[in-house]
Amino acid sequence: MSETKREIGKSGIFVSPVAMGCWPISGMTSLNVNDDDSRATVRAAIDSGINFLDSAFCYGADGKSEQLIGEVIADCRDDVVIATKGGIHWDSDIVRHNDASPDRIVKECEISLQRMNIETIDLYYLHSPDPNVPVEESATAFVKLLESGKIRSVGASNFKLDELKRFNEVCPISAVQNRYNMLQRGLEDEVIPWCLENNVSVMNYWPLMKGLLAGKIRRDFKFDPNDKRLSYEVFQGENFERAQLLLDKLDLIASKHDKTVAQVVVNWCMHRPGITSVLCGAKRPWQIEDTAGAMGWSLDEEQLKELSSVI
Repeated sequence: MSETKREIGKSGIFVSPVAMGCWPISGMTSLNVNDDDSRATVRAAIDSGINFLDSAFCYGADGKSEQLIGEVIADCRDDVVIATKGGIHWDSDIVRHNDASPDRIVKECEISLQRMNIETIDLYYLHSPDPNVPVEESATAFVKLLESGKIRSVGASNFKLDELKRFNEVCPISAVQNRYNMLQRGLEDEVIPWCLENNVSVMNYWPLMKGLLAGKIRRDFKFDPNDKRLSYEVFQGENFERAQLLLDKLDLIASKHDKTVAQVVVNWCMHRPGITSVLCGAKRPWQIEDTAGAMGWSLDEEQLKELSSVI
């Protein structure tokens, strides 16, 4: 399952082409989450050849995701690359706030370091542009954090192209994190070409479209009424049926090559131009072990053509 690691931009930091996205272990929107399973999932990711863990200050109202990561990596810090994000937090009433003011960014970075009990964050993102703070102003905080040695490289998450360019003028970035998958390919229009031109890595989230492209949510799937995914259009009506037709084809391709649907989908993502690492969320060990199985092989030209026609 081993695969050559890839450099984050020009940072000198190398990561596995599959990363563990650590939002699910925060327990904020995923059902049936517990600390024992979450710690076991992080450990399973590392044991499966994934060296890249992605979290955020707001993954858990009390930073649960970062706390759990810190517990697991205490004895293997040098073997993992830690990415986290600042600029979004929850108040005491669990109301979400964007605050990318420089002072807030620095404060959140310091708290994240304390939560994970580490000295340096390998890749630190601005989680999202703050409509009340120019991105150039937010970027000054990241320059300060780089100079202080608290972070090793900088990323921008959920940015449009113009915002990326403006941020990058003040603080050069090594990575961009946005949603991208077989059903959502808008990044290919502007952002990915800019990243390729400027040696900036793309770390895409939602490769499995909230689990839909993992192949287990089929036509007869019974959603829990509290499942937040029901609010997304792709899980409703005609959109859901169109996705099922894609899954029908993916089933055939996966079975032909003795892979799971999730492995085919993630493998497709990680070999798309510009993609450095694919963020795969998980709350159980078997989930991250499955997506880790996307590494160590690649679809051939015939398979890629078949997938392109299906998509």
